[in-house]
Amino acid sequence: MDFSLTEEQKEFQKLAHEFAKNEIRPVAHIYDETEEFPSEIFRKAAKLGLTSFKFPEEYGGLGINDPVTSMVIAEEIYWGCAGIAVTILGGTNLAGTSILVAGTEEQKKKYIPMFTDPDNPKLGAMGLTEPGSGSDVASMSTTAVRDGNEYVLNGTKQFITNGGIADIHVIFAQTDKSKGWDGIGAFVVEKGTPGLQMGKKEQKLGVRASHTAQVILEDCRIPLENRLGGEEGSPSYITGLGALKMLESTRPGVGAAALGIARAAYEYALEYARERKQFGKPIIKQQAVSFKLADMATEIDAARLLIWRAAWMTRNELPYRRGEGSMAKLYAGDIGMKTTTEAIQILGGYGYIKDYPVEKWFRDAKIYQIWEGTAEIQRLVISRLLEKNG
Repeated sequence: MDFSLTEEQKEFQKLAHEFAKNEIRPVAHIYDETEEFPSEIFRKAAKLGLTSFKFPEEYGGLGINDPVTSMVIAEEIYWGCAGIAVTILGGTNLAGTSILVAGTEEQKKKYIPMFTDPDNPKLGAMGLTEPGSGSDVASMSTTAVRDGNEYVLNGTKQFITNGGIADIHVIFAQTDKSKGWDGIGAFVVEKGTPGLQMGKKEQKLGVRASHTAQVILEDCRIPLENRLGGEEGSPSYITGLGALKMLESTRPGVGAAALGIARAAYEYALEYARERKQFGKPIIKQQAVSFKLADMATEIDAARLLIWRAAWMTRNELPYRRGEGSMAKLYAGDIGMKTTTEAIQILGGYGYIKDYPVEKWFRDAKIYQIWEGTAEIQRLVISRLLEKNG
């Protein structure tokens, strides 16, 4: 076992950390308050390759297709601000990954360079969740009906990151409900397509710098070539089951996001405990406080090791036989919530007011027990795999 980072990984870690420290943190509270889309920061990140490093060089990316490196970068960017980080790392990857995994060569050549353009990067969105369909993907009601050389899409997508403002939407829809998972396909819908519109923009507890909205499709016609992955039933054609497998591979990255938030809260609480004096000495000298910090540090390290292990398994094409990706997301999500709660407790009344950042991290952390599969769904996935594989 080797837990050390390569020189390249250390360089990316430093780049991401400095960007988070100098560009994200100074304005994080402003975007949290206003809920504005951080377009300027998104463009600055694109200039540095932080929005496109995972894409192959042939499509304009940096070709850094190493999952461990991705986890390292994600932790640092989310340490800066979770809402802004969702825009930076999800703005291109949500749609881009779907196209990269399942798209035809023509589709990849057409769309991926739009995401990797350092001067004018396009924004992507992935529409899977619906008002009545969350973890139960197979019950989605959005339909895609073929009409000659076109598909007609109808339905509503819910809680979509960059929904309605994205340049490229990848929309999952039922093509044949009788086929279950195999009757779900993915379709590229470009901005400005008639019948595509943004519904309600959500006002959220946390990650408020990230745009979240409904996507409404009403007789939205797209050309046949926008069906992701070629002919229905072909080897490259992405289905509902393929979408779930894709989400499974992204779960360690969601864990890395929660880890970044937890680390930010822990570091702040640690420094506060060193400086804050009560009863004539720093409160870190009080066992009730120092033991909290000890637990926080231990659990953060444990979460990081779970995340790195899952990423290492992905790199080596090892299957998650015991739900290792879900374990990473589950544990890191819970630790994000626990750590931020304890950070508020250490700061006391100051932790509860907006003059200090820990209340924001607390609000940001909660979503990591919910999206891309709730904590309960992760436990379900893990338990079923344990039953099957031991």
